[in-house]
Amino acid sequence: MAVASRTESGGVAAGAGRTARRGMWGLARLVGLITSLVVAVLVIGILLVVLGANQSNDIVSALLDAARFLAGPLDDVFKLDSHKATVAVNWGLAALVYALIGGLIARLLRR
Repeated sequence: MAVASRTESGGVAAGAGRTARRGMWGLARLVGLITSLVVAVLVIGILLVVLGANQSNDIVSALLDAARFLAGPLDDVFKLDSHKATVAVNWGLAALVYALIGGLIARLLRR
């Protein structure tokens, strides 16, 4: 009977470990999704500025506001002659930083 209880408790522990791993993988997927959305908003914002989208449009205005907010910490890293180039470089840098940090966090959660 002692062997059976060890096997049963080992099975319970293994099941709990699988459940915990599944939970961490789910959290890693969520982090990856949020990271992808943040990067997408920044890239769309860059395209809207570079292509000269109508900023009086409500959707364009909302996307640009979100991109400005997300790029805020890195918005003035580089000052170039052209406003479009400045936005493209600084917001692109912000997108890269978000992608790297989000990818690192997701990878750590999958371990």
